[in-house]
Amino acid sequence: MHWSAVSLAVLLLVIGNLAASLSDVAVKLLNGEISSFQYVFMRQLLSVFIILPFWLRQSARERALTAPTLIGIRALLIMLGSGCMMIAITHLPLATANAVFYAAPLIMLPLSVWLLKEIPPLAKVIATAIGFAGVLMVLRPSQFHWAAWFALGTATTLAVFNILARKLPAEQPVVTTLFWTSVMTVPLSAILAALYWQPISSEQIMLVAISAALILSYNGLAVIAYKKAPAGQIALAEYSGLVFVVIIGAWGFDEIPDQLTALGILMIILPLLPYKELFRRRKSKAPNELV
Repeated sequence: MHWSAVSLAVLLLVIGNLAASLSDVAVKLLNGEISSFQYVFMRQLLSVFIILPFWLRQSARERALTAPTLIGIRALLIMLGSGCMMIAITHLPLATANAVFYAAPLIMLPLSVWLLKEIPPLAKVIATAIGFAGVLMVLRPSQFHWAAWFALGTATTLAVFNILARKLPAEQPVVTTLFWTSVMTVPLSAILAALYWQPISSEQIMLVAISAALILSYNGLAVIAYKKAPAGQIALAEYSGLVFVVIIGAWGFDEIPDQLTALGILMIILPLLPYKELFRRRKSKAPNELV
């Protein structure tokens, strides 16, 4: 089966959102016992060490930093979004926090029009609205909490972060983008972490390392995806993480979805299916089926 750029980008975002969902679980297990500044610094420092061997294997030309201002802005967004994310996940139920996080694709649609001059098709706008309705139906936040503002901060920074991926130089490898973005976050986060440092155990370090590896995977896949296709056409795939959160909740925390939740999941999954690709495949097989 031949996959179009849009379909491949959707698949990459689905895989990336699985990694991001597992990263949220690792953060939840930290239980707020280390400061958010400390978490951001350790996660980004570990990210540098994780990506360093891959960066060193490239040629000198591929390792070079290009578009430093743009990468610097994305690095700042990572710091802001990561800190807000930890606060939100610590003080809100995992499902409630993720419900707000998934406002990011909705934010991306107007941003793609404003920053990238992309006009999403009406079908994509409608599908995104249906997906967001599914998010609300599945997670149904019961009441507003002050930490929800931090969750909204994460959604906003994530939306801008992904939109700016479309402006990255096409010749810059993903590994290089991830490396320099992570490096640029370390100095400021180190200063902030030093001011709010708390004792940390080996188990907490392991959870931060797991979170770093998983979120680095998401960032890398998101960069590839948003460079392959217009943001307005693939933003809906960000909702796939919701399905993973529900599955993790049912398996790990005995949170069995009810009928309304199941309907919401269907409202999210159905718009994601690559109908055009499936139709094209059936059409290409038709002559052979007649033989």
